[in-house]
Amino acid sequence: MSEEITRIAAKGDGVTATGRHVAGAITGDVVSEDGTIIPGPHHVDPPCRHFGTCGGCQIQQADEAALRQFVTERVGFAAESQDIQVGQLLPTHLSPPRTRRRATLHGLKAGKAAVLGFREGRSNRIVDMRECHILAPELFALVAPLRKLIADHAGRQPIDIGLTLADQGVDCFLKNFAAEGLAATEALLEFAGTHGLARLAFDQGYGAETVWEPEPVTISLGGVPVGLPHNSFLQPTRDGDALLVSDTLDFVAGARTVADLFSGLGTFAFALAGPTKVLAVEAARDAFLACKGAANGHGVPVHAMHRDLFRNPLTAEEIGRFGAVVLDPPRAGAREQVAQIAASEAKRVAYVSCNPSSWAKDAKALVEAGFRLEKLRPVGQFRWSTHVELTSYFTR
Repeated sequence: MSEEITRIAAKGDGVTATGRHVAGAITGDVVSEDGTIIPGPHHVDPPCRHFGTCGGCQIQQADEAALRQFVTERVGFAAESQDIQVGQLLPTHLSPPRTRRRATLHGLKAGKAAVLGFREGRSNRIVDMRECHILAPELFALVAPLRKLIADHAGRQPIDIGLTLADQGVDCFLKNFAAEGLAATEALLEFAGTHGLARLAFDQGYGAETVWEPEPVTISLGGVPVGLPHNSFLQPTRDGDALLVSDTLDFVAGARTVADLFSGLGTFAFALAGPTKVLAVEAARDAFLACKGAANGHGVPVHAMHRDLFRNPLTAEEIGRFGAVVLDPPRAGAREQVAQIAASEAKRVAYVSCNPSSWAKDAKALVEAGFRLEKLRPVGQFRWSTHVELTSYFTR
């Protein structure tokens, strides 16, 4: 008996009403008894030749409507799994193609040539990237030149290439690139200059070594240029970053003091600062120092604190001193910190998450402590990927 696909599961498989999972199928497709997929109205031709092999995308065969439904349902189902009532489900945001401003690629010398790209799904094999529909054009423009650089001057071990679009241009970080000898060093400098890099650095196992940085590399957050440490976390797209910041500003509007927890470089702290005084708490030393330096250097009312919120969360008493709390934890969530927020006198919490599953567990703890989930927005910055994010607002 043929069955229709009613939704896309968390890992990208199509799912029928009976719970059957079908790889490669998406909402609206029909699956015959022998497993043949009959494309439905939302099934489109994947735009990239590497789709199906490259692990960078999982659902390029889904049109805009199916993608939006997938992102929306991933977040909605997470709330339902913990019996959390949603006050208002805000419209889902999807980042457009070719807007990813940071990515890690992988390279490997092969004879006199080299391969460079993302890894295959569930494999260490590297897809030799010849096109990409998610990377910003400024990043993709470096793929072919980097391939040649690796072929001409790299050693035999695999190389990781971190690319980030900063204020001054592309920041390029090469890990395990053995730049031995004068020829290799000159080649790196020529590469950086020819392609107008903002910074070029490499790590051979002893930490980052910068070989090119004409001026200090920054990323503007809330209009404040913040020093960009090597391999720093940054929201993957500009549009997604703007959306997360806009929601957070809306959620905590009117608060005179805000605790920004897991603050990173200060994505939310600098946007909030002004009439609002912000405590920005971060465990990563480089990010903390960059945030502190920018705040002090530009006279912004952001107080940066170096503190591991997993081992040493702000206490309920400390939390109670703030008019609102902003949370943007790693994928594991913020169980220890949320427990202190739940026990505090806090009444407003803006929670940004990159993992609906861990968020839902934290949200349940807040709801059980008397909070109400007022607003929830699904966010798909990682286009055609199963990676989903969200913004949420709790009050009590």
